[in-house]
Amino acid sequence: MPEEFDHYAADYDDLLDDPIRRRFTQSQQFFAERKIDVLLALMRAVGRDAHALRWLDVGCGRGELLHLGQAAFASVAGCDVSTGMLRNASGIPVVHQTDPLRLPFEDGQFDVVTAVCVYHHVEPAVRPTLLRDTVRVLSPGGLAVIIEHNPWNPATRLIVSRTPVDQHAQLLSAPSARRLLASADLRPVATHYFLLLPPPIYRRMGWVERALASVPAGGQYAVMGIKPDARR
Repeated sequence: MPEEFDHYAADYDDLLDDPIRRRFTQSQQFFAERKIDVLLALMRAVGRDAHALRWLDVGCGRGELLHLGQAAFASVAGCDVSTGMLRNASGIPVVHQTDPLRLPFEDGQFDVVTAVCVYHHVEPAVRPTLLRDTVRVLSPGGLAVIIEHNPWNPATRLIVSRTPVDQHAQLLSAPSARRLLASADLRPVATHYFLLLPPPIYRRMGWVERALASVPAGGQYAVMGIKPDARR
């Protein structure tokens, strides 16, 4: 995977281009904005103030999500297995992840750890290993959030099937992601489907998509789990 994404890094935006994605929106910014919106909404739902939290984004790539959301958090950091992708992640603290299954951080260093469209690039057999290491770097009571493509959305499946960067992808459903969280002793507390409405409609009728967040129709989903806190 590291060498594969080093190869993709220079032409990453072009390799993501797809006619269906283009009809939905030509703005990559919209996809990132919706992810940040969902992430903050999930934290509010469990009574967490992002401004007090330390956030790590695993598989951060060029750091677009961290750049967009950093003002909402106490601190942000990222790591990625691809040095080619990290080369363009300027202005934020990022670390090269030399071992794909071990995060280059100390125990309990973060309050929120996200993995955005990462696990479909990880072999199913070793996904629990990566998630257990995610739990290691989480503080007690910390939040782990997995955001992934929704394989139950036909358009998503078609886009992924013909996107070069996803040629080896093995998509996982939200129930599978929740079971993955539970296997690492995280308590799954929320599932949120999103990217159902294109930008012009979402900006006028965002309440419709939010009302359908529990319906597995959106192009992507987020699941969140909480690490047990033995102090409570």
